[in-house]
Amino acid sequence: MNRLRQALVALWLIPTAGFTQEFSGLARVDASQSTITDHAVDGVQFDLHFSQGVPFRLFTLDNPPRLVLDFQEVDWNGLQDSTLLKTDRIKQVQFGTYVPGWSRLVADLGAFLQVASAGIVVDPVTGSAHLTVTLSPVAPDVFASQTGAPKDARWDLPTPADVGEIPTKPDDAPLVVVLDPGHGGIDPGAEQDDFVEKDLMLTFARELRELLLRSGGFEVKMTRDDDHFVSLERRISLAHQAGADVFISLHADSLAEGLAHGATVHVLSRDASDVASAKLAERHDRGDLLSGVDLSDADDQVTDILLDLARQETQPRTESLADSLVNSMTQTGGPMNRRPLRAAAFSVLKAADIPSVLIEIGFMSSPRDLTNLQDPEWRAGMAQGIRDGLLSWRKADLAQRALVRQ
Repeated sequence: MNRLRQALVALWLIPTAGFTQEFSGLARVDASQSTITDHAVDGVQFDLHFSQGVPFRLFTLDNPPRLVLDFQEVDWNGLQDSTLLKTDRIKQVQFGTYVPGWSRLVADLGAFLQVASAGIVVDPVTGSAHLTVTLSPVAPDVFASQTGAPKDARWDLPTPADVGEIPTKPDDAPLVVVLDPGHGGIDPGAEQDDFVEKDLMLTFARELRELLLRSGGFEVKMTRDDDHFVSLERRISLAHQAGADVFISLHADSLAEGLAHGATVHVLSRDASDVASAKLAERHDRGDLLSGVDLSDADDQVTDILLDLARQETQPRTESLADSLVNSMTQTGGPMNRRPLRAAAFSVLKAADIPSVLIEIGFMSSPRDLTNLQDPEWRAGMAQGIRDGLLSWRKADLAQRALVRQ
């Protein structure tokens, strides 16, 4: 790590001279003054104004090249990327909640640009703050050598706990269901008119959770219960930590071309399953890939084999779960897509030992589906269909398990 990057990592906790108080509370962005503009020859300058000083850090990522700014924490209300972005050297800017207590701004760079300078100045009278970041052109190989998030215990997610050996659950134990409302925080998902996928799916997930809990026989966990970002890998880790029997990811896509409508249920395709074990085995932090099995010290070949063995058992159970959900959703919820059962390579479905499905509740690009997604009565019917599908599947799964034991 070069000296500039070391300095930038440290910047986020150093108060500016003349302002000796520690930053606290929620800083509000001043949308009217904040801009991203051209700077010098082929460079870019970020001028972000806030109601008060805010701790921050910044770093770059590659493939594609991006600048990431993390804050603790910022209210982005009123800021629009169309008014913020005043240069074509930045392709796109996204901002929002990253994890609880933290906010993130991500800028997709139109060229290879490195951080030339960064600093925040706090007005000693008003307490308002001005963050300035300048970027300058750099060779692609130099850019690549400087990328990557810095390691910092004050920001990084905790290491997954060692859950130890998982005892066999009795047949009458509650079914542990992990609901995964798609997207969140900085990642809005699909957008249609004034509606955003991340909000619609969080509402539906909360309603489905309440129905399952009232029905009895279920224990329900959620990957997020508010508007914050959760990485795909983290969603799978949370399912393992919860001891999930079933993982259900909830989405409502939007298609720019063509017309699609009705609910669909996706499982991990068999071709994707073959690749998934190898991809997961590439990870260095592998302590939570299988419940009750620590693969941290296992080589890639052993890890690949164990994941493949787990998936051989999980795949037919997952396909049975998807069938039950489609049947019950057709009877109680609906309307369903004309091809309701599908297989795809969604990353969030790649837990090797947990039956995992992704349910597209509907398509936001379909006027009918969008109307349904806003209707509490329709959502209640769809939630009932999912609950009935889970009950039907569990009964069949327990019967099949009894036959295997014999």
